[in-house]
Amino acid sequence: MKRIFYLAAFCSLITLTSLAQKETPPEGGTAKDFKLSAKQNLNYSNGLRSTLVHYGTVPKVTISLIIKTGNVHETTNQIWLADLTGRLLREGTAKMNFAELSKRTAMMGGSLNITVGLAQTTISGSVLSEYAADFIQLVSDLVINPAFPASEVGRLKSDLKRRLAVQRSVPQSLAQEKFFQAVYGDQRYGKTFPTEQMIDGYTAETVKDFYNQNFGAKRSVIYVVGSFDESAVKKAIASSLTKWKEGPEVNYPKIEAMPVNDTLVIDRKGAPQTTVMIGLPILTPDNKDYIPMIVTNSLLGGSFGSRITSNIREDKGYTYSPFSALNNRKGSSVWYEQADVTSEHTVESLLEIEKEIKKLGAIEPSKEELKGIQNYEAGIFVLQNSSPAGIIGQLNFLDLYGLPDSYLDSYVKNIHAVTPAMVTETANTYIKYDNMAKVMVGDKEQIEKQIKTQKEKQKAF
Repeated sequence: MKRIFYLAAFCSLITLTSLAQKETPPEGGTAKDFKLSAKQNLNYSNGLRSTLVHYGTVPKVTISLIIKTGNVHETTNQIWLADLTGRLLREGTAKMNFAELSKRTAMMGGSLNITVGLAQTTISGSVLSEYAADFIQLVSDLVINPAFPASEVGRLKSDLKRRLAVQRSVPQSLAQEKFFQAVYGDQRYGKTFPTEQMIDGYTAETVKDFYNQNFGAKRSVIYVVGSFDESAVKKAIASSLTKWKEGPEVNYPKIEAMPVNDTLVIDRKGAPQTTVMIGLPILTPDNKDYIPMIVTNSLLGGSFGSRITSNIREDKGYTYSPFSALNNRKGSSVWYEQADVTSEHTVESLLEIEKEIKKLGAIEPSKEELKGIQNYEAGIFVLQNSSPAGIIGQLNFLDLYGLPDSYLDSYVKNIHAVTPAMVTETANTYIKYDNMAKVMVGDKEQIEKQIKTQKEKQKAF
């Protein structure tokens, strides 16, 4: 009976192996070039601009009013004032409080969102197509007649202080704070967190002053993407948002990032993990080498199958979710790698990251490895542009960084035009390990012991 059982099991294994070989999926196709639908750009007398794109057949439309102001326009004593302004703005208008505002947008089949970033503030929502004009008028009322109720300031400041307390307890946030401080110094991008005293000092009048100094039509673009009645949308913009004050011209402070070859440790005694963040300033999106930089980053650490991820996650087991990123900010960009590694392998992880960076800058990747990364990046790009919100994101990216429409139309083609030699040259030119700031948030005593041990090993050789 045992012989029969083993024979049957062996035959089953052979069959399964044969099926597995036959079931090998075919090689994925190459992503096609992205072609943006026809768009209409209009300019208005108060400086407002609009961009309209008909997209899809679903009876919904996404509308975003993007204002070129954010945290970068705060003073050094006003950190997160832009955030408080955005939150207080959402509390309603002179005639419509938060509850009424929420009810009206819900009846349109959507919701109103206000997000504040370093360089931009966005007021957006997706509603049923028939309510596109109504939503535009609602947004218009919000920016022209904001209530800024003093009665809500205390509650919102308490929310900010809770957010501050949470973020300052998270090692990843602490690593980012120290990293950007190292790279940008006393410039606004180097200031991540306010103090509680700063937040306590904000009032409704402080918010109104910030709003009046930084918001207005000249800094704004309204995007309408989806299925909508074009004439109704144009009429709604012309009859409402053109009444908004011109406000200030678009003006971003000059920001200069500096490479810093330094090692910074934030002590978390007894921590089982160390949050590692290393990086340096790189080229901005308007540079001719930016597309090769996207591919290089994806191959090095920016995708699940990247070299650093394969090394310290799959091969060594030092970490679970490492990643690298191109962090673009108006006027400046940085590349960084971040990972939460086991404490006892902190320095070893850095050595492996260093090895992969220098290897890519010295030896060209194979065509097969590069092709897989190119297909991945091209596919992600196409997926990102498969929704109205995604299209708005791309159009805004072009506008913020002064890029032509051809950037989108040629993106897939240019991704596939990157050669192995270009990847190595990009890595060697821009991603220099010896110019990087290295931040570690973990058990300082254990980290310093590892650093000492590593130096002794180097001396021995």
